Amino acid sequence: MSNAAGPLVGLKVIEFAGIGPGPHVAMLLADLGAEVVRIDRPGAMSLNPVVERARNRVTVDLKTDEGKAFCRDAASKADVLIEGLRPGVMERLGLGPDELIAENPRLVYARMTGWGQDGPLASAAGHDINYIAITGALDAMGENGKPPVPPQNLVGDFGGGSMYCAFGIMAALYERERSGKGQVVDAAIVDGVTSLMSFFFGQAKGAVRTTERGKGLLSGAAHFYRCYECADGKEISLGSIEPQFYAEMLARAGAPQELAQGQMNPANWGEYSEKLAALFKTKTQAEWNELLEGTDACYGPVVGLDDVREHPHMKARKAYIKHDGDWHPAPAPRFDRTPGAVRSSADDGADVVARWTKG
Repeated sequence: MSNAAGPLVGLKVIEFAGIGPGPHVAMLLADLGAEVVRIDRPGAMSLNPVVERARNRVTVDLKTDEGKAFCRDAASKADVLIEGLRPGVMERLGLGPDELIAENPRLVYARMTGWGQDGPLASAAGHDINYIAITGALDAMGENGKPPVPPQNLVGDFGGGSMYCAFGIMAALYERERSGKGQVVDAAIVDGVTSLMSFFFGQAKGAVRTTERGKGLLSGAAHFYRCYECADGKEISLGSIEPQFYAEMLARAGAPQELAQGQMNPANWGEYSEKLAALFKTKTQAEWNELLEGTDACYGPVVGLDDVREHPHMKARKAYIKHDGDWHPAPAPRFDRTPGAVRSSADDGADVVARWTKG
C-alpha cells in the first residue's frame, strides 16, 4: 500500500478484526495517514470495502502459538492496538494489555466494547439498540404513544462508540508525549452515549424539554423542527428555531400569518404542524429548494443515500470520492497542510510487521 497522507503518517496501528465501531475507528486513523495492520482470522472475508479501506491485511490463527507470537511481535512495535472482543478474550489468548504493555510500555491499548470492561452486563451480548436503551437516548426517539424508533446504529456504535474511542486514542497519544507511557483506553458505547446526553442532562425541565418522546422541541413535535412531505412524495426538513429564522421561513414559504404568533407554545404545535403540512404539500421538493435552500430559514431537503453525491453542496465540498470502483465518504476532518486520503487495502500485513520489527 502507498500514498499515505495526513497528520498521522508514521503512526503504527494493530487492528484485531471485528464488526461495528472497531473497524470505523481504524478507518478514521488510516484515512489520516496511520499504517493499520488488520489481523483477520482464517476464512474471514471483507464485509465492507468502505469502512475497511486503507488496511494492511494479514490472516492469523490466534489459536496457534505462531499466530500469538506474530501478534506479540507486531504489538511490540506498534503505537496503538484496537480490539473489540468481549472482556477477557484477549487475556485468555495471552494478548491482554498487561502482557503487551509490559513488552511495549508506549503502547496505547484501545478496547472498544458496548458495555465496557466491567459491570454486571460486561460479558453479555448486545448491539447498538441495547446500549442506547439504557442510557436514556433511545427513550426520546420516535412518536408519542409509540415504541422508540432506533436511529440506525449512528448514535451508539459510531456516535458514542468509534468517535469516543478515536478521541481516547488521540488523548492517550498526546499524554504519552509527556509521560512516555501508553495506557488502556476503555471505550464503552454506554459511556460515550452517556457523554453525548450531557446537553439533555443540563437542559432545564419544561414544556420544550427534548427528552420526552414525541413532545420536546427537538423530538419532532415542534412544527418548526420536523420534516414534511412535498407534492411529489419527497420530503424536506425544517430547523427554524430562532425567531428571526422562523420569521424568514414563514415569509419565504408564504405561511399563514397566524403562525407568526406563539411559536414556542407547545399548545400550538399540533395545529401549526397541520397547517405547515398542508402548505408543503402544495409544491415539489425541488420547488421548495428554490425558495428556501441557502437562506436563513434553516432548511434542507431530505436526500436519500444513493442521491447524496449529487447534492450541490456535497458535490462542491467533494464529500465523496470514487475509489476502486466504489464511492467513499472523504476523510474527515479536513486539514490544510496535511490532508488525509482514501487508500486501498492490501494483503501485505505480514510484510509491514516485518518492516516494523526490523526498523
